[in-house]
Amino acid sequence: MSRKIKLTVSLDVLPKEEWTKDEDELVRQAKIAVEKAYAPYSNFMVGAAVMLENGEIFSGNNQENVSFPVGICAERSVLSFAMANFPDVRPIKIVIVAKRRNDNIWATVTPCGLCRQTINEYEIKFGHAIEIMMLSPEEQLLKASGIDQLLPFRFNDLNG
Repeated sequence: MSRKIKLTVSLDVLPKEEWTKDEDELVRQAKIAVEKAYAPYSNFMVGAAVMLENGEIFSGNNQENVSFPVGICAERSVLSFAMANFPDVRPIKIVIVAKRRNDNIWATVTPCGLCRQTINEYEIKFGHAIEIMMLSPEEQLLKASGIDQLLPFRFNDLNG
């Protein structure tokens, strides 16, 4: 007899006045990073900032390439840098901001599938969830408590 596996996912919506000092700083640094994105083909610029357990914050952005699969997303850019330089320090929070070039309005985006799987990998490595926050046009943060809220059936050992 077949059975159903059902998961419930949710995001918290945080108005700016409820942001922590750390969240405010992550958004600030991600906004700076978005302006440095290299996106001549899509004109869609993404910035990300990650906070490590030791309090250090790093930022990154998307880097496009005319050979489309060669580019890298902001989330993977910053996580790769942080983990290459601080391989034993756990990432605890990541903020993603995006906009179209010459727009004054933020676009709400969630990490793509490759980025979600990358976040999953670091959650596995450190045995802890990473808070994932996305900025909305209303300057609210959509907050996931971990990758399971964005990628419930991720590529993982489902029996583990």
